[in-house]
Amino acid sequence: MPRRAPVDAGGPPTPEDEPSAPGSPLPAALSLAEAVCLTLAVTGATHGWSIVKELEPEAELGAVWSLSRQLTYRAIEQLVAKGLLERQGRAPGRGQGKVILAVTPQGRRVVGHWLATPVEHVRDVRTEGLLKLLLRRRAGLDNALFLHDQQSTLEPIFARLADAGRDPADLPGLLRREQARAVQRFLASATGTAGPD
Repeated sequence: MPRRAPVDAGGPPTPEDEPSAPGSPLPAALSLAEAVCLTLAVTGATHGWSIVKELEPEAELGAVWSLSRQLTYRAIEQLVAKGLLERQGRAPGRGQGKVILAVTPQGRRVVGHWLATPVEHVRDVRTEGLLKLLLRRRAGLDNALFLHDQQSTLEPIFARLADAGRDPADLPGLLRREQARAVQRFLASATGTAGPD
């Protein structure tokens, strides 16, 4: 699977900061909450409250997938514990001020890897896949190659599910087939390769 669009140590993603090989050391798998919070920190969120606001249901990302304040701060704590985020003092302001967060170089590599990796299941396109597309766009990355990689990753599943659910009594199979067809149409539309309806 092609690797693209990692994040460098000081700004938007670049190919130079990608893990050097498929076996490059990355920490244990992150939860979706951790991956999204870390990516938001890479793309400019400097404190927990700004991440909380991005994941409220009224926000662009929160409309796709929202996270409560408590779970957002728990994800941030986990990222600090894993050495992917660091606390760097407090921003001046009323009260104690907001704790400033900084992404470590390892955190940037993890985000680059996560943003470059297509989802593996049709059901994950609705949340994780769409979040990746929005976060990639926010990071200034071109989504065309990622969308192509996503289509290629799911193509065997699309082919297998094309014949599933033909029996009207097989309701789960029918639902899986229709969901796969919807995701296929979405990816084709997003890449501009959709034919006429």
